[in-house]
Amino acid sequence: MTPSDHILLALLIPSIGAVLIALTGQQRNLRETVTLVTAILLFANVLQILPEVLAGGRPALAGFPVTFGLEVAFRIEPLGMLFGLIASGLWIVNSFYSIGYMRGNKEPRQTQFYVAFAVAIAAALGIAFSANLFTLFIFYELLTLSTYPLVAHHGDAKARQGGRVYLLILLTTSIVFLIPAILWTLSLAGTLDFTPGGILAGRADALTTGLLLALFAFGVGKAALMPVHKWLPNAMVAPTPVSALLHAVAVVKAGVFTVLKVSIYIFGPEHLQETGASEWLVYLATFSLLAASLIAVSKDNLKARLAYSTVSQLAYIVLGAAIATPLALLGAAMHILMHAFGKITLFFVAGAIHTATHKTEISQLNGIGRVMPFTMAAFFIGALSIIGVPILGGVWSKLYIALGGLSGGYGFVVPALMISSLLNVAYLMPIVVRAFFRAPDLADDHGYGATGSDVMPDEQPSRIAEAPWFCVVPLCFTAVACIVLFFLPDAIEMLLSGMLEVPR
Repeated sequence: MTPSDHILLALLIPSIGAVLIALTGQQRNLRETVTLVTAILLFANVLQILPEVLAGGRPALAGFPVTFGLEVAFRIEPLGMLFGLIASGLWIVNSFYSIGYMRGNKEPRQTQFYVAFAVAIAAALGIAFSANLFTLFIFYELLTLSTYPLVAHHGDAKARQGGRVYLLILLTTSIVFLIPAILWTLSLAGTLDFTPGGILAGRADALTTGLLLALFAFGVGKAALMPVHKWLPNAMVAPTPVSALLHAVAVVKAGVFTVLKVSIYIFGPEHLQETGASEWLVYLATFSLLAASLIAVSKDNLKARLAYSTVSQLAYIVLGAAIATPLALLGAAMHILMHAFGKITLFFVAGAIHTATHKTEISQLNGIGRVMPFTMAAFFIGALSIIGVPILGGVWSKLYIALGGLSGGYGFVVPALMISSLLNVAYLMPIVVRAFFRAPDLADDHGYGATGSDVMPDEQPSRIAEAPWFCVVPLCFTAVACIVLFFLPDAIEMLLSGMLEVPR
């Protein structure tokens, strides 16, 4: 099979999988087997494209003309290859986890959940492999629409409200900012193709570039840059596997991936540096990463704290894209990967705690590490990676962004990143301390009363066990991956170094 065939299959496999999942919905075991097999086949297929990209090639799938010279076309460069591997690879892990979570919590509409998830993955692969802004926009909006039923999955008033906020912000930012940005780009450059060096280099002055960059930065609402970030905390009403999809596998990663693609292939790094048009975005991203961390410290709900953590971590990637030096861009791209594994681990832990104990608040977690040791050890590892502590993978991406800031003349980025890491410690490490170093509080209901569990509040904490192994094994796997990634910076850099090269 040719690389073009594999690109087509990357879109077809999850799409066909969604149909098969729907057809097998009445048979739970078969439905979940189809989900797992589809995810594994997709990742295996995407892996087949990697050698070609590593060799310097840019596999492409012939375009499908639409109108006004626009076409749906696919071409894989290193950044898209990375995103494709993350989305397809973590779908396998998330599918295993979903089985334990959805069954353990007796979630309703499970077939709808798995179908929508598969469609969302297909959309994510379409974004990853897009050859132009038009194609990316189509799949970007498909991702928004396919994830709405996941956000509103529970169907209660809170879920419907979260879903409405999700759709309102993401569709509004697309209509008001992103579509005008794409049309303006087309009028200036005469093309929307992603091109190394940027299609706007030499075609837009500093003012035009700055205004257009603002339209893109706020139009890509999935990047959750303040002040268009509110949809993300509101979306935490969704089941935890959906939170993992939103924060690690596809949705926010599609947002920051788009910002990076625009920086590298639409504006061009040299053009952004020469015009200084992205300087304002450097300051806004720095503010966003610090402000979101401060808000995270104040949240007692575990998923809400992790949501604001994500807002902060996404700002690291936007910061690297705005600095636009080679080191900063490399760090931003690496952070997509490092944050994906660190944050999916933390959300998996949040879901495992809820499944096993029905606890959702950090103040309820005293001593939980003694009865869920594997789960909370994984949380500790994931937290250290998010903080950026050696020997965890998260240290490399932050280091490259800091070095990129220095090389680009933004020296204040270094202390800002240091303060941010200290704030990461402030909102993550108290959870670990509560879990392992505080005695269980037997005076409260341990989170059971609000859920109607038949476990009595005065039962001994030792009777609380780990979540189902379908939940625990995936979170242990992603935690170990956070460690493994520390030893792979050269391999990751080898892939990503081609981002700024002109293809053969």
